[in-house]
Amino acid sequence: MSAAQKRLISPQEYLERERRAEFKSEYIRGEVFAMSGATARHTLIAANVLGELRQRLKGGPCRVYGSDLRVKAEKAGHYAYPDVVVVCGEPEFEDKYFDTLLNPKVIVEVLSPSTENYDRGEKFRSYRTLPSLQEYVLVSQDEPLVERYVRQSDVNWLLAPFAGITAELPFESLSVVVPFGEIYAGVTFPAERTNESNVT
Repeated sequence: MSAAQKRLISPQEYLERERRAEFKSEYIRGEVFAMSGATARHTLIAANVLGELRQRLKGGPCRVYGSDLRVKAEKAGHYAYPDVVVVCGEPEFEDKYFDTLLNPKVIVEVLSPSTENYDRGEKFRSYRTLPSLQEYVLVSQDEPLVERYVRQSDVNWLLAPFAGITAELPFESLSVVVPFGEIYAGVTFPAERTNESNVT
């Protein structure tokens, strides 16, 4: 007996439902996936990154948004909610509701055990189809570790890892640097991760 086929919905159906929903869901080529709640550590790190970027970019052409703003990767048929998004210049939105961004320059995701594979795989593949995107940043919540991908061409991205609480994260496309001490301010790491990070 074959498994029941999933009913796929259109982007328009998804947006109509999403704008009425009490919780957020992401959309991938007709399928809708409910988002799980984040830990306090995840939320704090995302807020730290957003706050530090906003402070450093204040008065310039770039704007920083949090996880309530949806991003659409049209070529991938994907709607997602990044933890932090930076737009430089005039933001472009899908429609009159101004809740679905089309032209992010930088996207930051804080990794969680339940979504790490998705953030590294399907989500990154979708984000790479955005012509405007220049940097994709993955922030660990279990240890002071950040992986930064910078676009080199339409198909090539350069990975640079940064580790240790005294490290700094340079956002190459924004010409700003954020110390790890600010990214992880107020964060308590699991004991075993802290001990590993201190080993030289």
